[in-house]
Amino acid sequence: MGLVQLIAEADGRSLAASGLACLDRCRPLLDEEPDVLRPLWAGIAEGEEGWAGQLAAARAALDATPVGEASSGAWAPVRKMIAAAPSEWAAGPLGEWAAACSGLALELHRELDPAGGARGPLAAGEERRQIQILELLAGNPDGAALRRALDLSTEGRRVLRAALSRRARGGADPS
Repeated sequence: MGLVQLIAEADGRSLAASGLACLDRCRPLLDEEPDVLRPLWAGIAEGEEGWAGQLAAARAALDATPVGEASSGAWAPVRKMIAAAPSEWAAGPLGEWAAACSGLALELHRELDPAGGARGPLAAGEERRQIQILELLAGNPDGAALRRALDLSTEGRRVLRAALSRRARGGADPS
């Protein structure tokens, strides 16, 4: 099943986790920013009751954090996506948000991919992780599936951090 179809068929919890995971994987671009996304994972685990409160806390933390010059260009779209996250725990609004987060993460990975375009290894890996997370969470309401989704997101951050490091050194080999 493709990414678009998986997003269309996902439940609220899967959509919230998918959108958050996409933003979480973009964090290597935001070295100066605090990790305000981590508490949102706990909000997803708590479901509808925890999501709105953790989202409000994340937004407040972001509003209190000045954006440094080094990360302002990369951070602005991610900050915008967090601001756009729906407080309502419903598949419709969460689906729109998750799709937007997916698009942003894919776009950022394409821009940084040394091979360029949608078929480069960095962008292909990001798309694969997005699909894996949605498949993992589909029909798995337990905390272990959510933890595995977080692990996949952490892996994606490491990959992007390594790609950024290679880029800074002037290397183009993404493997």
